[in-house]
This record gives sequence, C-alpha cells and structure tokens, in this order.
Amino acid sequence: MGRRIDLSGAEIRGGDHGDGGPPIFLPRQTAAASPLIALDIGGTLIKLVYTATCGAEAELRFAKFERRKLDDCFRFIRAEGLLGCNGTTLGSSKENIALKATGGGSYKFGDDFREKLGVSLDKLDEMDSVVSGANFLLQNVPGAAFTYMNGKRNSIDISPDNLFPYLLVNIGSGVSILKVTGNRKFERVTGTHIGGGTMFGLGKLLTGCNSYDEFLQLSQKGDNFVLDLIVKDICGELVCQKQGLSTSTLASSFGKVITSMKKLTDYRPEDIASTLLSAFTYNIAQISFLVASLLGLRRVFFGGSYIRGHKSTMENISYALDFWSQSQMQAAFLQHEGYLGAIGALMSYGDPIDENLTLEESNEKQNTNETAAPTDATGADEHNDSNIFPYLLVNIGSGHLLSANVLHVIGKGKFERIIGSHLGGGTILGLARLLTGCSSYEEFLELSQRGNNLAVDLTVGDIYGENGYPKIGLPASTTAASFGKVNSSKLSDYKAEDLAAALLNSFTYNIGQIAYFVANLSGLKRIFFRGAYVCGHEKTMDKISRSLKYWSKGEVQTTFLCHEGFLGTLGAFWSYENMGIDGLESHEVIREVLLGAPYTGNFPSLPLTQEQDIEENTTVEAEVERLRHENAVLKSELEWLRRENAELKAKLA
Repeated sequence: MGRRIDLSGAEIRGGDHGDGGPPIFLPRQTAAASPLIALDIGGTLIKLVYTATCGAEAELRFAKFERRKLDDCFRFIRAEGLLGCNGTTLGSSKENIALKATGGGSYKFGDDFREKLGVSLDKLDEMDSVVSGANFLLQNVPGAAFTYMNGKRNSIDISPDNLFPYLLVNIGSGVSILKVTGNRKFERVTGTHIGGGTMFGLGKLLTGCNSYDEFLQLSQKGDNFVLDLIVKDICGELVCQKQGLSTSTLASSFGKVITSMKKLTDYRPEDIASTLLSAFTYNIAQISFLVASLLGLRRVFFGGSYIRGHKSTMENISYALDFWSQSQMQAAFLQHEGYLGAIGALMSYGDPIDENLTLEESNEKQNTNETAAPTDATGADEHNDSNIFPYLLVNIGSGHLLSANVLHVIGKGKFERIIGSHLGGGTILGLARLLTGCSSYEEFLELSQRGNNLAVDLTVGDIYGENGYPKIGLPASTTAASFGKVNSSKLSDYKAEDLAAALLNSFTYNIGQIAYFVANLSGLKRIFFRGAYVCGHEKTMDKISRSLKYWSKGEVQTTFLCHEGFLGTLGAFWSYENMGIDGLESHEVIREVLLGAPYTGNFPSLPLTQEQDIEENTTVEAEVERLRHENAVLKSELEWLRRENAELKAKLA
C-alpha cells in the first residue's frame, strides 16, 4: 500500500474497546479515509490490528476471533469498512488489495480470503512479525510493559538504549522462546508444545468449556488443592517444619487423583481448570528460567494470546520465575500481548520489499547448539567408578515419587538435587484416570500403545501446511501443541487410546527437554533415567531418547537403568555397607538447591504442640522397629543383590 505508519508520540489511552484492549493513540499519524489492516492467523485464534479515525485523530484498534469462526472475521472486516485501499473500495474497483498477514493460517486460508473478500494476503514471517511487534511496544509506547506480582501491577520504564538483549516467551497454541538482540535481530532458541493449546484442549475435555475465556473464568473460582499433591500431603506438616520445607510446595499436579476413588464427574470443573492453569503456567515459567539461565539473560518478557491480562496466569508465571531464579529474574508482561504478530505485520507497511522477508524467502536454519556440551568421547567399555562421575540422574516417579527430580551426581553418596518438576508420573496417571478411566499405570501404557496422538495433537503442518516452518527448522510432523487439535468439549468424541498416546507423548518430551537444559547448564554429557514411571516400557524409553536426541542434536548420551523402579531399595542396601549417604557427612555433600515446583497456596506454619511431638516420637519408634525387622529379612537376600549389582554395573558399562 506504500504508506508507513508514523509511530512517534504513540500512547495508550484509558478505556477498553472490547476484548482487544485499549487503543493506541497515534498523534502524528494522518487520519486517512482508507485504513491499514494486518492479521495474525494462528493455530486457534485470528488477531486483527487496524488503523481507525477517532475524530481528527488516528489510533490502532484490536480485535480477535476464533480460527474456526473465520466467517465472523470476514463479517467484521466488511462491517468496519476495512477493505478500502487509498480511498478505493472493493466494490468500486477490481484492483487487487493485499492485506498484511502472518501466522501459519495465512498460508492455509489465503484462498478463503480471496473467495470471500476478494483480497490477497501478503504473507510475512511469523517470528519476524512477533519480534517487530514487541520491539514497537517496548520502544515507542510508554507503559506498554509491566510486572504483576502479589496482586500488584507496576509499569516498567525501559530506555530504548538499554532494552537489548532480552528473552521473549510467546505463549500461543505452543510456546516459542526467542532471544532478541536488536531490531530485526533475534534467534528462536527453543519452544515447547505444552502451551495455551494444551491448556485449552484439556480444559475442553475435562470441564466442558467452549471458549478459553470461559476456561479462565472457571479457573478463577477453583481450588487446585483439591487435585494437586503438595509436600504437606506426603510428609506431614511436622516433618516439613523439621526439614525446612514449605508445606505448600507443589509435588505433583493432579497427584491426588491417583489415590482417589473419584471419577471425572465427581470433581468441580472450576477445580480442574485451576489445576490445569497452575500446572502449565508453572511449567512454561520453569523452561523460561532454564533458557534464560543458559543464555545469561535476566530480562524476560511474556507475550502471546493465551495470557490475555489474566491475573492468575501472570501471578503464576511471576511467582514461579522469581522462585526458580531466587529473585534474580523478573517476569514482565506486555499490553496487547496477544497481538504482537499482527502489530509487527502492520508495521511492515511501507517497508522496502527486500526488508520484508516472507516465510518462503527465509530458509536460514535454527541453531540451538551454541551452548550445547561437546559430545562425550568416553567409550562404552571405559565406565568405572573413576570416570562414570559426574552424571545427571533423572528420577521419574509414579507411585510415591510422583514428580520428576533431577540430581547432579558427582560421586558415591555425593549429589545435589538441582531441580524438580511437578509434571511427572503422578500428573500423567492423574490425567489418564480422568481422561480414559484407566485404573492402573499398566493399563494406561497398554492404551497408549494402541493410540495415535496425532488425533488430538496439533502439528506444525496443521498450522503452516505440508512444508512446515523451514526458517526455524520445524518439519510439518513436529508437534506444535499437545491436545491443540481438540475441537469438541465432549470427551466421548475421542478414543481413550489416542488420549493416552497424547499424554505419553507430551510429558515424556517435556521431561526430556528439562533434563537436557539442566545437563547443559551443569556442563554434563551423560544422563541416566530411572524411576517407576519408566518401568522398562519401550515406548516411554523411545520417546525420552528421541526427545534428548532432538534437543541435544545427538550430543547427550541417554541411558536407562536396569531395575530402574527399584533403585531406591537397592540404594538402601548399599547404605548398610556405608556405600551410600549414611556413612558420609551429608550436610557437606548434599545441597538442596531447588526443592521443587513453587506454589502460591497459603499454609501458615503452626508451632509444635506437646501432643504432636509425642505422636511424632511414637511414630518414629514404631517405624524403627519395623525397619529392624525388615532389615533382618533383607540381609538374607544381600548376597543375591550383590550379584544383581554386578550385573547392573555390567549393563551400565
């Protein structure tokens, strides 16, 4: 269209125009009869930004529509008269009108726009547009960035000279994480398929909600303590106080479900929505923390259409990032966070052709290995006590160990617990019970073997078409959003086998991603996986292996331990021979860095009463007597276990 938008003096004015948020006033933009319009057509939403005249002044306005309701978008464009071009309307001329558009849907629905509106789409690269939109807000609009913590919203004043570098976490159907170093200078570092599409897809299946806004409203009224397992539920308040643990630390999202006899219909939709929101916002914040730590960044901005200025969403992300970074990082949010891509596309009007790269014209590949550890050159036959250390041990629990814990092991009895994830075996089992009605972990695994996760998972091909997203190296078959293809809110419309396969796929890849980032941060090249969740299940091990191979580009060695579900018992035997931590100065060699996932619940610390102290002593004495009896029985099997230990070492070699 040849016109460039004048951004100088831009400001957000009070008031709200519907779901789009307040308009952005452009005092130096000429109020013209023909508006400018740009769209971001994503996996689930269409975001629209356009110029409009308010009296003698110009402003940017915003609107959004569900992608499945494309006709609503067409009707809005016609009703607002947005098809004018330099004073020429579509009805009076056959001149080809080209609208700026980004997102995968601009490729899938280009023909629909041509047939229904008679316009073509000038397709722009999505990541370029998102970064341009974020930089526009941060550099030109005062008050566009803010923090949200403890219920308080505070604007951030950022000097354009001190903006870069920063991390941009864009939460759409999936999540993209970008390192931005300047205008049009960025790198997509990584992403995760557990994003807004996952929350909304599971929300539809488990609560019956029909829109994401309805899901958010449900979550505001819910209590995730009903389904989440916290440290207090496992250890009791007394033990937490003695060990210095927060009673409200989240141990396992949906962990209470697996010990309950309740069915899906026995739970309130509000409680389920609250649990889903906390589970996945904490996970996004944790991955963002790990990536920011790898890149040495302290400024993290969160954007994307699934934030929507929702208070609990922002509170969860802020609290989690503050928790894991030990207050060294602060989450910041953007007004109009869901419109970054559309804003960036709108800014491209008037750009020279060679500066306005499209998806087809950009074929540079993503490079995610700048911080990767070098390939481990240790031969398989060289493993012994002197060279097996250090390594990363990932314990994926299902029964009593319901979360995923990551340990840095530096020697016999010498380790530190680096981090944990609340999305572990307990989450999978809990969700599996609600979604499929399975009664055991074995039944869930059997279901997953027969299922097809692509029946409910949204792929890159579903968004961008058969060529995928070549600029950032994502083939069409890559999962973009777990459960992102769920359209119906009727659980009966989906096969239990497909839901089980999608659960297994989503959480094994998530655990593999977190393990890779932690190994990278720790400079480790070898990762061992253990825990009852693995259970020698070939599909589980295959998916974890594929995940590590994908994230590390084959540079991290992945090993699964024989008898992986019984290593806790085996370690107890070794401790009898002073081979474990019992024979060492534990306070010097065991350092609890991060205790687990954060939690915002309030459990006041209560003083110990005399009755509690007596009860605790009685319980401990009974437990000691029981352990002595079991020890006598177990010693008779010690020789057999030593032989098993020799076989185990041989298999580790």
